[in-house]
Amino acid sequence: MDRRDFLVAGTAAAASALAPPAFTQTRVAEPAPGRLILPINRNWRFSRNSHEAGHSKNFDDSSFEQVVVPHSNMPLPWHSFDEKSYEFISLYRRRFKLPRAAQGKRVFVDFEGVMTASTVWINGVNLGEYKGGYTPFSFELTPHIDFDGDNLLAVDVDSTERADIPPFGYQIDYLTFGGIYREVNLRIVPSTFIENIFVQPKDVLSGTPTVDVHTYISHTVAPVDSLTLLVELLDGDKVIAKGSAGVAATAAVPAEPVEHIVHLDNLGRTKLWGLKSPNLYHARVTLQQGRGTLDQDTRRFGFREAVFTKEGFKLNGEVIKLRGLDRHQTFPFVGQAMPARVQRQDAKILRNTLHCNIVRTSHYPQSRHFLDACDDLGLLVLEEIPGWQHIGPLPWQDISVDNVKRMVRRDWNHPSIILWGVRINESRDNHDFYVRTNAMAHKLDPSRPTCGIRYFQESEFLEDVFTMNDFGFPLLPPNHPAYLNTEFVGHTYPAKSIDNMERLTEHTIRHARVHDQLASNPQYAGGIGWCAFDYNTHGDFGSGDRMCYHGVADFFRERKPAGGFYKSQCDPEEEVVLEPAFHWARNDESIGFTKGLVSSNCDNLKFYLKGQLIADAQPDREQFKHLKYAPFYPDLGKAKLDELWSDLRIEGYIGGKRVISRQYSGKGLDQKFWLLPDDTTLVADGADTTRVVLRVTDEFDNIRPYAGDPIVLTLEGPADIIGDNPFGLVGGTGAIWIRAKQQPGTVVLTGKHPRLGDQKVTLTLTASEPEEA
Repeated sequence: MDRRDFLVAGTAAAASALAPPAFTQTRVAEPAPGRLILPINRNWRFSRNSHEAGHSKNFDDSSFEQVVVPHSNMPLPWHSFDEKSYEFISLYRRRFKLPRAAQGKRVFVDFEGVMTASTVWINGVNLGEYKGGYTPFSFELTPHIDFDGDNLLAVDVDSTERADIPPFGYQIDYLTFGGIYREVNLRIVPSTFIENIFVQPKDVLSGTPTVDVHTYISHTVAPVDSLTLLVELLDGDKVIAKGSAGVAATAAVPAEPVEHIVHLDNLGRTKLWGLKSPNLYHARVTLQQGRGTLDQDTRRFGFREAVFTKEGFKLNGEVIKLRGLDRHQTFPFVGQAMPARVQRQDAKILRNTLHCNIVRTSHYPQSRHFLDACDDLGLLVLEEIPGWQHIGPLPWQDISVDNVKRMVRRDWNHPSIILWGVRINESRDNHDFYVRTNAMAHKLDPSRPTCGIRYFQESEFLEDVFTMNDFGFPLLPPNHPAYLNTEFVGHTYPAKSIDNMERLTEHTIRHARVHDQLASNPQYAGGIGWCAFDYNTHGDFGSGDRMCYHGVADFFRERKPAGGFYKSQCDPEEEVVLEPAFHWARNDESIGFTKGLVSSNCDNLKFYLKGQLIADAQPDREQFKHLKYAPFYPDLGKAKLDELWSDLRIEGYIGGKRVISRQYSGKGLDQKFWLLPDDTTLVADGADTTRVVLRVTDEFDNIRPYAGDPIVLTLEGPADIIGDNPFGLVGGTGAIWIRAKQQPGTVVLTGKHPRLGDQKVTLTLTASEPEEA
């Protein structure tokens, strides 16, 4: 049954004062000549109420809360809350003073993401409103700046679900939260400056690859003298190619940034970006006036060829079956307001723990830090515009087309991105609208195919790849040569980590059998399951507690058994995997227990009780005929479990050699308590954050799924706990996050279990770079 069955039937994209959007990138070691990028994420003042007088430079905001960006406008429980609690208009204020180097230059403020509509003032002057929560935007401050004194930036943040802004207008199956939840910078550039760079590798498999570097130059005044663009390609510190082009003097000031292309060849031997070797390069572009540098900027990119064919998806000429998960960018307690380290950790979980090779950014552009990590790790990306089923009137559609523009122009240098999603997720056809979205993506980036996420195969096909949400089984056969499944299982069979063995096993099987069918036909490019992590949703969806338990991992990023299936699909050279879908303890389920699903990439498994071999199992080729690494579903019914019940040992063999052995306690006792941090060093910038997992396990370190104890937490040192305290374990596990304050030092987190004692984690907070404005 489709989510649609649960529903009851039934302006310009930016203000004229809005400057061209900011296009952020991975930072380079040295600041670029000609420009200053000044982060302004600390020292904001925040009020949950907007004040008309609060836009004034002289307004007294000393009673406001002092906050650091990324910031959520409302702390929340991890579930069972009313989304109306964060739907209000708040006020953020930030005072700053520019350095002397800003004199005579243009000043922009760049917002990476604010939910949902932002009205910006500088020194009491209203610059306009930007409508949209997932795409970057900028305002030019130059005409209103005091270059010698203090300045005041004020932002009214409207976090209500406004029908004039995508994805709103009807109902959506996720929550959007509120606040300035991504970073903010001041960008100080000369009057003629580099507005954006698109690095386009070509013929990367030919042996003689080339690169076209598209540089977009913005002018305040017409240049009196000709300028020169110098482009250098760098492999680390080594320049592997360089080229240049003249920028002619003009009598007029162009209304839009002007594109200039520098073609580079004779690159020598280049290294490809791929899943196992994600090699990355930099393109450094210098705008010169005479012998001096006027401006300089850098972009990171990779050499790779990604194409969809009737034989499937090919990366660098090799057919790769796509296997991945959809991701919402939401987290417990703070919604979307997590900094770089936490965003990157999600990519690590998807690539290194779940062994996915693709992720879909459902249903909106996501943090640049997440995408940077995908580049670093070799994780492919399908990125799509904001929306969920509903298409609004023409002004709404204008914003959506602008979302395509901003998404592509922000992210077109990421080698990990292989598809632009240019339809509203699961929407009906709208010919004129989708002609526009496709045309925008193709115009800006002809190097990547487009797709549109739909739920019915009869849909008009305007894109390059037919992408389909198919929750039925068996799956529909491909109806186009380039065909990718983008959602399955999900709401049709949600599973909680505290569910019984039968449900968790069936949840695992449903994901496995979809991937088995996808493996049966090369025309299926692969599949992206719904979804990676549980997420918050509206009351019309989910399990009645503002949660969708659709993930193969829970909201705290802890794997369910279905996550073990995804993990098992990697080659053993990467990791030998053995992940049971059952819990081993004598309980109601042990009466008549005969079959226990195990996800593994081994050749065969051996099961032992009391040293006695009770099963020698092969992959279940009857149920999973096509998977390279089929799950095991051994019959343990002949083992006389009543007589033999004890600790279970499972051994995995490849080529006749034992390569893994795991044990599971038959005692049914909670034996160990753990605190497991993702990182032990943070930067004391007021925002840097890391997850700390809390677990109760048996003596062999396997999670005890019925442990629900309250863990009392104590924190010493300059940091805060993001999360409940005490924290009630869910399914034997859970997590809180530790957010650094702005003082270097040592932080000690202590967790106290009511029976299993205390555990401690020590974190080191290193000094951060000061903010210069």
